[in-house]
Amino acid sequence: MRVIVVGGGKVGRHLAMLLLDEGHWVRIIEISEVQVPRLHRYLPEEVVILGNGADPDTLEAAGIRRADVLAAVTGEDDANLVATTLARFEFHVPRVIGRVNNPLNAWLYTPEMGVDVALDQANLVGRLIMEEMSMGDMLTLVKLRKGQFALVEEKVDVRSPAAGKAISDLPLPSDSVLAVVIRKGELLIPRGDLVLQPADEVIAVVSNAARAELDALLSRVE
Repeated sequence: MRVIVVGGGKVGRHLAMLLLDEGHWVRIIEISEVQVPRLHRYLPEEVVILGNGADPDTLEAAGIRRADVLAAVTGEDDANLVATTLARFEFHVPRVIGRVNNPLNAWLYTPEMGVDVALDQANLVGRLIMEEMSMGDMLTLVKLRKGQFALVEEKVDVRSPAAGKAISDLPLPSDSVLAVVIRKGELLIPRGDLVLQPADEVIAVVSNAARAELDALLSRVE
């Protein structure tokens, strides 16, 4: 995969390092002359390009016409949005990712601005902190479809409505699917006749809207 990273700050540098470790072709564009020598401490010299990632000539020199992905991760939303717009509509990059710095600007990161995926750090961290504050036992394993769905895990509580019942008898939310049940280290397929037992670990895919309903089914009755 050929990736162009716009912005050589901590986020861009770390992203470039991760991609290089995975064997991908990477170019990182950094506008600050002071920052370039610092990037050379971590990245090969040919990877780092001094220039403005919101300038078409700089993007062209970086090899954007052959890029599979552009990630605009500077600390300025204006620069990120110009880079994403150019990447999509001028150079037709298949996948475009933009970093949101100010959550108030998140509404601008749309397909009309060339953005396929907007990464809003403040929103993501804020929601993660709120989730960790929760007293529930449901654990999020992976976020899916920009957070609309999640792969979750929860142990069946002995006092829960689900304990001792067959899966076919459970009023599962319509926006949820049980993926697997782990019982004493054994992997069980969640067919309809499987009776859930206390301490079973249930792994499911669930929408945000149905999460609380699924949690109430598997956790203890207050």
